Amino acid sequence: MAGYETSAAAVAWFIHLISKHPRVQTKIKAELAQHTEHNLSIDQVDSLVYLDCVIEEVLRFVSPATGVTRTLTIDDQFPQSGIKLRKGDQIMIPFYNLARDKRYWNIDPELFYSERFQGEDKNHNPYASIPFGGGHRQCIGQDLAKFELKVIVTRLMQHVTFGDGGTEVNQAGYEQKLTTVPRHLGVTITFD
Repeated sequence: MAGYETSAAAVAWFIHLISKHPRVQTKIKAELAQHTEHNLSIDQVDSLVYLDCVIEEVLRFVSPATGVTRTLTIDDQFPQSGIKLRKGDQIMIPFYNLARDKRYWNIDPELFYSERFQGEDKNHNPYASIPFGGGHRQCIGQDLAKFELKVIVTRLMQHVTFGDGGTEVNQAGYEQKLTTVPRHLGVTITFD
């Protein structure tokens, strides 16, 4: 899974989501238009703040990884249900559920809204969106993966515009295994 499957899934979800949200795509292209060079430097790519927000929102909205498993080191109990957990039990922390939990977001988490990371939800609970895991066992390659994703989508946005392929080709949902990937992805591509 590490290295390519999650990155490929993130690119697929990025394409799918921006094809359904042309306003977001327009804002990305406007940010890119501020740089007249075709080949952007690392510093220029790093300065694309809105694109960072879009990537964060893609990873929050549909995390390529499904979750993380942890082994309890002490006995514990869920506060609301009273379900008891024992030392040595394994629990799964599903990223999708955390990222969609309304307790942690000011803006409706069911909405794909990149601006949440610039405004009301900028200072959200850091564990509400953990597409690379959290704590000392988080993905060691997350910075590389985010930068790789940013470079790929920057180049794509410099050259193409994605359109929604319509409901007929986009009704199949997703496949969930170790990663979450679109089952069928239907977009139109217009070369700029």
